[in-house]
This record gives sequence, C-alpha cells and structure tokens, in this order.
Amino acid sequence: MSALPTTENLLGAYLRDRRAKLDPAAFGFPAGRRRTPGLRREELAQRANISPTWYAWLEQGRGGAPSADVLDRLARALLLTDVEREHLFLLGIGRSPDARYRKNEGVTPRLQRVLDALDPSPALLRTATWDVVAWNRAATVALMDYGSLEPAQRNMLRNIFLNPRARAAQYDWDSVARLSLAAFRLDSARAGAAADVEQLVEELSQCSPEFKAMWRDNDLPAGHADGVKHMKHPVLGPIAFEYSAFAVDGRPDLILAIYNPTTPADAGRIAAMIERASPSQSRD
Repeated sequence: MSALPTTENLLGAYLRDRRAKLDPAAFGFPAGRRRTPGLRREELAQRANISPTWYAWLEQGRGGAPSADVLDRLARALLLTDVEREHLFLLGIGRSPDARYRKNEGVTPRLQRVLDALDPSPALLRTATWDVVAWNRAATVALMDYGSLEPAQRNMLRNIFLNPRARAAQYDWDSVARLSLAAFRLDSARAGAAADVEQLVEELSQCSPEFKAMWRDNDLPAGHADGVKHMKHPVLGPIAFEYSAFAVDGRPDLILAIYNPTTPADAGRIAAMIERASPSQSRD
C-alpha cells in the first residue's frame, strides 16, 4: 500500500503545476527548447526573489515549512488568483493568508440578478467598510432608498449615526448602534481595511459624540451574522426581519445581507409596496 502524500509533497506538486502553466516569453525569459513547459525553477525563484536551492527543496518536499512572506512572494510570482493563493497558504502553513482588502470593483449583472431574485426580501451588497454598492427593490421600499443618495452617502454606519430616519426606525437605537459599530470594527479589521476607514471614523467622531464615545469603548460582537431585527417603518409600521449575512464567493470585498420578513403577511406588505413604487426607481 502506497503512503499518503505529505503536506510538503502536496505543496511541491502544487508549485510545479502552477510553474508549468507560466509562459517564459511573457516574463522576458528566452523560450528556446525546454524539456518541460513553463518556467524553470531558477526563473521562478528569480521572480519570487528567493534562493533557487531553497525553491528546489520546496518543490521536492524537503524544504520545511515556508514563511508567510515566502508564500506571498511565490503567489505573486506565480500570478495566483485569490483562491489559488489561499490554497497555497493552506498547503504551506495550514492557514489562510492574511486579508488583502481591495476597494470595491463594482457589481456584476449576475450579482444584481441574485439580489433581484430575492424580492420581496430586502437584500443588499456591502463592502467590508459598510458601503452599500447594490440592492434590490425590496431594500429600497423597506430599508432605505439608496438610489436617492449620493454614492458617498450610501454607508450604513454613516446612516445609523447621522441619518434621523435610520435612527427613528429603531426601537432601541443605542443597542443597534453599538452592535453595528462593533460588527463594523470586526469586518474592517478582518478585511485588512483599517487604513480605509480612518477618514470615516474621523468624520463620524466629529459629527456624532455618541459615535466617538462608542468607538472608544472598543467593543467587539459576540456574533452578528444572523438574528432578528425589529424595525418601525413609516408606512408599513412595525416589521421584523430574520437577518443573515454571507460572504460572496470569489469576491472577498463583498458581503450579501438578506432581511427575510418573519411572516408571510409582512412579505406580502413589502411586495405590495414594490408594486406601488415607481418602476423607474434608480439603483445607480
């Protein structure tokens, strides 16, 4: 019976496979006659700025565990996607790489169709810094008309602390604000977006003494991915949603938030509002 492959052997095989898929000419290396496709070991080592001997040992499964820095350089040298980079780290050191926050790159029509299919459950896509970048019609009538706001004002945290309508919709605004702020702090930290929220934090600290005090508390949530949210809607009246949040596959910069009405009657009331609303409502 053959022995199971070790982690080192799996890492080596993965590196060899990725290296074989690279075109030498695309990186300025002479194509010429090569015994195997792709870059040579020493060429890949040169691109990653590591020792050719050390790289050869990694492929041979006898180099020991590489550091996260070495894996990151190899990922860039191999032109790995985010998913491939994560797989490399899992093979190399048994954990995912540290987050690399990327600013919003826009929402594809496919993702917008996913949101639209969720009507009459309000649904939206937000970034790790809580900027709302897409939403469905149910979100417009039941949560907030994001299309009427300038893009810079479509930040959920800014609305919680600075928008009187958002405050009036909450039964216990203080509790909602604290939980939201703690969740925002965790989301931005996980995504490596701390530097990108500095300006927002400074703005809200100047405009809202409550935000400033809560931010200093450094609270973190026990969990915020799901739960029941009770709201006071100016037209619908009291309404409750089962809230769930999901990471978007292939888009580490986006979170899908769904507010599912807790009763068929509430869902029906939202659907009726959607029908009464103008079909030309903007989602830009």
